[in-house]
Amino acid sequence: MKKIEVVAGIIFYKKEILCVQRAKNKLQYISEKFEFPGGKIEVGESKIAALERELIEELNISVKIKEPFLTVVHQYPDFELTMHSFICEAETKNLILHEHISHQWLTDNELKKLDWAAADIPIVKKLASNG
Repeated sequence: MKKIEVVAGIIFYKKEILCVQRAKNKLQYISEKFEFPGGKIEVGESKIAALERELIEELNISVKIKEPFLTVVHQYPDFELTMHSFICEAETKNLILHEHISHQWLTDNELKKLDWAAADIPIVKKLASNG
């Protein structure tokens, strides 16, 4: 089973959190699902450096990465995903979607209304319960 290690940013702007929607994908279980933005850690790259790079590449947004939040290990049908999430702070809501098809800024209480990728659900639940 292929193992993939990624980072994800839980990006706050004031009290709202950025949620991004994946494009259509041949893998039905992640196609058009919402997720926290981020991506794969490259060889020799730290988690923080990977997250900073991915957020610039995907969203053209630079954030202040504050602290680790939750690491999720999730077994998808085709691969095992380890996702390290971090609380981040944005100074603006301005971004440019390079890979995603839509985005929303929601409060922690509103997060559960979206159709999330399975690996992101434990993060959504923890954010919603922390208030």
